[in-house]
Amino acid sequence: MRLRLFYFILIGLCCSNSVEAQKSSRRITSATSSTSSIYHQTWVDFNKNGKKDIYEDASQHVDKRIEDLLSQMTLEEKSCQMATLYGFGRVLKDELPTPLWEKEIWKDGIGNIDEQLNNLAYHPRSVTDKAWPPSNHLKAVNEIQRFFVEKTRLGIPVDFTNEGIRGLCHEKSTSFPSQIGVGSTWNKDLVSQIGRITGQEAKLLGYNNVYSPILDIARDPRWGRTVECYGEDPYLVGELGYNMVKAIQKEGVVATPKHFAIYSAPKGGRDGHARTDAHITERELFALYLHPFKRAIKDAGALGVMSSYNDYNGVPVTSSSYFLQDILRDAWGFKGYVVSDSRAVEFIADKHHTAKNRKEAVLQAVNAGLNIRTDFTMPEDYILPIRELVKEGKLSMQTVDDRVRDILRVKFWQGLFDKPYGDEFDKADKVVSNDEFQKIAYQSSLESIVLLKNSENMLPLDFNKYKSVLVTGPNAKAINHSVSRYGPSNIEVVSVYEGIKQKFPKHVEVKYTKGCDFFDANWPDSEILKTEPSDSDQEEIDKAVEMAKTVGLAIVVVGDDEETVGESRSRTSLELPGNQQRLVEAIYSTGTPVVIVLINGRPLTINWINKYVPAVVEGWFQGKFGGSAIADVLVGNYNPGGKLPISFPKTVGQIPMNFPSKPGAQADQPANGPNGSGKTRVGGFLYPFGYGLSYTTFKYSNLKVKSHIKDRKGEIFVSVDITNSGKVKGDEIVQLYFSDETSSVTVYEKQLRGFERVSLGPSETKTVNFVINQDDLSLYNKNMDFVLEPGIFEIMVGASSEDIRLRESIEIKGCSER
Repeated sequence: MRLRLFYFILIGLCCSNSVEAQKSSRRITSATSSTSSIYHQTWVDFNKNGKKDIYEDASQHVDKRIEDLLSQMTLEEKSCQMATLYGFGRVLKDELPTPLWEKEIWKDGIGNIDEQLNNLAYHPRSVTDKAWPPSNHLKAVNEIQRFFVEKTRLGIPVDFTNEGIRGLCHEKSTSFPSQIGVGSTWNKDLVSQIGRITGQEAKLLGYNNVYSPILDIARDPRWGRTVECYGEDPYLVGELGYNMVKAIQKEGVVATPKHFAIYSAPKGGRDGHARTDAHITERELFALYLHPFKRAIKDAGALGVMSSYNDYNGVPVTSSSYFLQDILRDAWGFKGYVVSDSRAVEFIADKHHTAKNRKEAVLQAVNAGLNIRTDFTMPEDYILPIRELVKEGKLSMQTVDDRVRDILRVKFWQGLFDKPYGDEFDKADKVVSNDEFQKIAYQSSLESIVLLKNSENMLPLDFNKYKSVLVTGPNAKAINHSVSRYGPSNIEVVSVYEGIKQKFPKHVEVKYTKGCDFFDANWPDSEILKTEPSDSDQEEIDKAVEMAKTVGLAIVVVGDDEETVGESRSRTSLELPGNQQRLVEAIYSTGTPVVIVLINGRPLTINWINKYVPAVVEGWFQGKFGGSAIADVLVGNYNPGGKLPISFPKTVGQIPMNFPSKPGAQADQPANGPNGSGKTRVGGFLYPFGYGLSYTTFKYSNLKVKSHIKDRKGEIFVSVDITNSGKVKGDEIVQLYFSDETSSVTVYEKQLRGFERVSLGPSETKTVNFVINQDDLSLYNKNMDFVLEPGIFEIMVGASSEDIRLRESIEIKGCSER
């Protein structure tokens, strides 16, 4: 009855305020009327044979439905399911189906259509009037879906995919901070809210599959996509990723984590044309890089995964059955489909040269376990070689069936064979980007902010001292950092300057000048060969200096933009680009008090700023409300509680310098004594993993540790009391670590195994509880078996990886011997 009701709603009520939408509605109605006999009360006659086949019967077990459909498919139809069609303005030239579609290769179907009619940021060729309002987009994808249901022989619906790492990659969708900012919240519940919103908006807009979250761990901050990772620690990334996946899929939308695997560890952090040669041992692979994916896939049940285009140990991941079959499917029980990162298949031949041509690369990828290929070319570039390989006897039909079976399983899970069209037009217009979602986005921005320094409690600002303020720096008015090609487009971003104008008292005069650009004309060469500013650059700095002399406070907003960090934007330095450091020092030299606000996508080696500037606020790449959230922190409307999900080295010469690390691997160099012959290098972090200040203070007490582990099974229960010992409300992120006193192999010196963000009023106390299971204490032994070994473990609770407040040792007995 629901299907019939939807059908009549669709053909009778698809109206719109826009003329184009009305035309679209008429096309839908016309298309439907000629094949209306396929739509029945409880089922759709997808293959148009006049009877209810097993695959069309919702009461049948999904495995029977898959096998029934697979048995009816030709090689042409199977191979079409194994490719992506990139959307309008990328590969597809049409917004909606045309008569010529019946002559294109997708006349036999297609696996998925990616980023269709979403008004992709920074891509003017993708501009469309069908992205907004949401009902317009839903009607458009219905019409596209109708082509595949009604015009292809078996009517297999298409999976509409989209990006979603900063909110859904669609015009005016709800905007969130970059993942490195979300990682700084250390808030699992908040991440679940972000996932819920991303999934709901995807569903209402007609998308079935979201490429999110990114689960790479950022162990080398030179790497450009550090901004898009939750952090450097596998446990933190794994827990946030788990919650994101669960929340998205709870909305009936597939979550596709990326990039599987070891994508974030190219040699030297190099990106762009490099992206290869990860120097990672097998034990590091499993203990660090694969852990977040294991949590998302084995534990959270993600039904998608994106294979990366790098190699591991000489084998491209996308042609590796070790990764795509042995680990993913056999060990973790993955039941969804693997989609390739763009060009991952082509790189097997073109970059890695492990295939003599692209056709052989296709063979390697399919045999390894790849289900769907994605690239910025027409899908026949992949589909036709598959057909040829089968006909030549080089690719077995059984292997093709296995790959297609996974794709169909996902489409049945999505409900596409029971309800291929969306019908919640009014709800879509009301819910997408609604006020509740905006409040959560705002809260995300607030919680992502990290207070790095606050000498003499300079913050929050005392406006009895400051009657005039200069806001300067390249990020004072910039907003592009909050508009990602992987997130919402056409959003109204609040800059830091605008936020300050909104939030500062009206009697405070706010002045502005840019001060300098993000980088100079000689950048990035100026990172290794310093050059004096050009005359025009110096004029900008001088103007800022003169204005700074006339005010009581200078707020200098520096860092990155979309051109200095991101995909294919690795660096050879972690210093502020261009003339930004010169600007900071010049303004500081005036004697006017200075506050630094960082808007950046990676750790920066701000040693001079940390030494001389009294207050430093880390804002990361914010979302829509970033400027307002930062201003709230500056004036004291909000007490920052974020903690660093990635450590800041003092110099690029220390890299790799990260958390966790092996015993002594990052120790200082002694001037004398054993192994000491003089101090020749800088040691220690600028800011360690888990670090972050507050406008209040917190006291830790009453640590209790009780072990219930016996015979390698059980749990350890940990509780600790946290008291706000200051005068204002604040959030503390309580972090639990452990160390293994003696082990059969060298393990990490200290490992994160729990965290909770708690909000406390002045003098308020809360008990925070943690549960550690046997896997949390296990290691990969000499035989690479994952086991819990007996011994003494130290349980530590603190405010950062280096600020441990309480500790207690326990002994685990009765486990397997070493």
